Amino acid sequence: MQWEPKNYKMEVSTLWSFPERGNWATHNSEYRGNWSPYIPRNVIFRYSKKNDIVLDQFMGSGTTLIETKLLERRGIGVEINPNAIKIAKKNLDFDKNREYEPRIYNGDARKLNFIPNNSIDLICTHPPYANIIRYSNGIRGDLSNYDIDEFIIQMGFVAKESFRVLKDDKYCAILIGDIRKSKHIIPLGFKTMEKYLETGFILKEIVIKEQHNCKSTNFWYKKSIQYNFLLIAHEYLFIFRKPKI
Repeated sequence: MQWEPKNYKMEVSTLWSFPERGNWATHNSEYRGNWSPYIPRNVIFRYSKKNDIVLDQFMGSGTTLIETKLLERRGIGVEINPNAIKIAKKNLDFDKNREYEPRIYNGDARKLNFIPNNSIDLICTHPPYANIIRYSNGIRGDLSNYDIDEFIIQMGFVAKESFRVLKDDKYCAILIGDIRKSKHIIPLGFKTMEKYLETGFILKEIVIKEQHNCKSTNFWYKKSIQYNFLLIAHEYLFIFRKPKI
């Protein structure tokens, strides 16, 4: 098994583009909406060191935790959906670096009461984009079932918990994109960013990540022209720092 990407180089600009999604170790694209492993790999390499504790409170299929295990960090994954946890555990079932097996919790990103204050070295996460993809049916507190306005309110609680558990002068990285409704853009990314800034985080970087799975087929090309809208082909990776109080 290939344990790392070939010819890997750390990103050094604010524009990230990964035409090849990445399939080393157990990474795969079977879980709808999961992010390219190049993103957590870059974040973990740049903003943490060996044995640091890295949290992903929207664990999904475990992409971030695969990288914490490979890169010898102490991963913590939180996921509200038990079905996603089963998928993540399967993806994490490989022999390399068994001593760095992540801890996984079935929990709510807004209520991390099992994680002490100021105990996390890095947060690296990819929340749902409101209810664009509904990951469950009937799971109370699953943010992928919230409409836009309520989603933004709830992300404020996520931001507060992130601020509480993160150590001073450490970083929180969150990937989120905008959405379209009635042919107009809803700036979900910037609305989420505002919640983190209101909580007390300082904005370190804004990375523009190109979306290569954008549906630029002939069908969508024609729709774009016919109904006068542009296809969304980017996401935002916000890097926040928790200042020393």
